[in-house]
Amino acid sequence: MPEFFLVISIAFVFSAWGIAQPAPASDENIPYLVTFGSESKTSWGDDDFCQIFFFVIPSTQMGPFYIRVFDPDTWGNLDEPKGPFNTVTSFSVYSGKGCWSDDDAQSVEPVGNYRSGILASTKTFGAESKYDMNYYSFGPFNPAEGEYVEKFGGRLFKVIAKGESGDDGNLYRYFLSTNADENIAVEGGNIFTYEYTFRMYDDPKEISQIYPFVDAKTISIEISNFDWDHDGTIKIISVAKNGIGCDISGENNWVIRKFPIVEEEKNTSLEIRFVKNQNERIIKNNVVVVVRNQYGTSLPFFVIPIGGVPVYTPRIKMKELSK
Repeated sequence: MPEFFLVISIAFVFSAWGIAQPAPASDENIPYLVTFGSESKTSWGDDDFCQIFFFVIPSTQMGPFYIRVFDPDTWGNLDEPKGPFNTVTSFSVYSGKGCWSDDDAQSVEPVGNYRSGILASTKTFGAESKYDMNYYSFGPFNPAEGEYVEKFGGRLFKVIAKGESGDDGNLYRYFLSTNADENIAVEGGNIFTYEYTFRMYDDPKEISQIYPFVDAKTISIEISNFDWDHDGTIKIISVAKNGIGCDISGENNWVIRKFPIVEEEKNTSLEIRFVKNQNERIIKNNVVVVVRNQYGTSLPFFVIPIGGVPVYTPRIKMKELSK
């Protein structure tokens, strides 16, 4: 597919979806994002104690907006203690040229110039009851200050959540809002990441899913999952794949599975579905997922899947009737 057509297609999908969602979004059915303190063990489900999300502000958004963080502190019933709470987490918002386009910004490892762009706002949170189960709003931000990226149909801002110290798990959510005190969605906005670190539900009946976008140049993908703890199964669903099983990781290790991409799957979203173990109750399971193409480039997970949630469409083979 020609590059210009792909740009138009993505921009159209953003505008067509209308109202944005929080991260994680309702379609993903993920309770919280999670980032552990820098002194944590990776076996608790966070491979690098850092998580980067990008916020797409559509060109139609002229007024200011806010990036709201729910429960940014590490304290109380929601977060995961490892002894007395001692974790400090920083949330930093970046704008301007290079905040997304710098190669290190799109890496799944927090190395090099991953803090590219202009630091627009930052704040650290420790064990503070003031923010427990409450929102903190970054902003207001002027959409014009973001990095314009044509294929996304708008300007990008970057948020880096980093465990600066301590060993507890910080569970939180984002919301892109036009109001500092309420969750009023930015119409046509979207949010994405290249490495998804999140908490699974404890309830074995709950099924979660995330949606990587496959562009026209992708002919194969590698799906990597970390510290899944054998908590059930991971399946791949697309317009051409109907629940193909993915290898799963155990305690504190990565597992990689390669899949071919057929023509029908290009310029669509895939669904990675997480079905919990029905025979053994596994709680507080944190997992990391990355998807790369044949060049080793990470694919983005959009909280609002580009093109919509994929629906498997079986191929019907017509047999010629014998004469």
